[in-house]
Amino acid sequence: MTRFVLAPLADFTDAPFRRLCAEGGADQTYTEMVSAAGLAHGSSPTRQLLETMDGEGPVACQIFGSDERDVAAATDIIQRTCREAFCELNLNAGCPMTKVVRTGAGAKLIENPAKIGRLVRAMTENTDLPVTVKTRLGCRPKENAIFEIVDAAEQAGASGIVVHARYVSQLHSGPVDLETLAEVVRRAHVPVTGNGSVTGPSSAAAMAATGVTAIMVGRAALKEPGIFRRLKSGEPPTPPDVGKARELFMRHLGLLLKFRDRLVERFPGCRIPSADAFAVLKMRTHLFRYFSGCPGAAAMRARFGTVRTLADGCRCVGA
Repeated sequence: MTRFVLAPLADFTDAPFRRLCAEGGADQTYTEMVSAAGLAHGSSPTRQLLETMDGEGPVACQIFGSDERDVAAATDIIQRTCREAFCELNLNAGCPMTKVVRTGAGAKLIENPAKIGRLVRAMTENTDLPVTVKTRLGCRPKENAIFEIVDAAEQAGASGIVVHARYVSQLHSGPVDLETLAEVVRRAHVPVTGNGSVTGPSSAAAMAATGVTAIMVGRAALKEPGIFRRLKSGEPPTPPDVGKARELFMRHLGLLLKFRDRLVERFPGCRIPSADAFAVLKMRTHLFRYFSGCPGAAAMRARFGTVRTLADGCRCVGA
């Protein structure tokens, strides 16, 4: 049976949101991208990205980097300090964000499959956790690099590969190339997870037809953490409902505050934002999405721009 997993999304897939998605049927979740250099050099904010919550279910940790020494050191730190929190370590070799690519990491690695292999080897030699790679088909259409990447990763000991079935030049839009993804599945000797524009039962069925062992869902989960259960059942989306959106908003808010308390306890020497600041940022960037499609959603989103406190945010949604 095809598994459904939450994609790693920078600034979104923190522990509270992963917990919501696990409750919503996700079989596995991924952390936000963790900088190997930041972890290797003792950055506290980077270390905080590794924190988990009870009830999340299986969590994979994704790291990014281009320096084999940093990647090896980061892997060793995870292995020694929080290995039990994770079911898998994943190397990002596909993120097209400028701030990642300009360091030689993420999608930049697609230009050098051999280097991906060396980075995977640096990970497999420093952990007993399964190591996987998340990448794309190539830099641009008709320039596939995926088969070389799969070969290099397998030879370095990778236990699986996650393929965003687009090219770097497409960013996050345009058609996904399911035909090439199916060819990857046929050639690979390790399990393949498919990623790219799965938003409902029909797109999930199309990706499942390629033979992937798991389907990764990203942006569609941001406004519907329960989409995983719906994809498994094949149910259509329910009409937007203010009451249900408000309930989800408050549930997420409660988890955020609980997680903040954990960070305060775990990192006593660090400056953790106040409860107001910690929650308001997420309200503006994430929680407002739960009201998408509801009457007055646009006006509500505008009001979130003026929210300064938890109380303001709760009043904004009528809680």
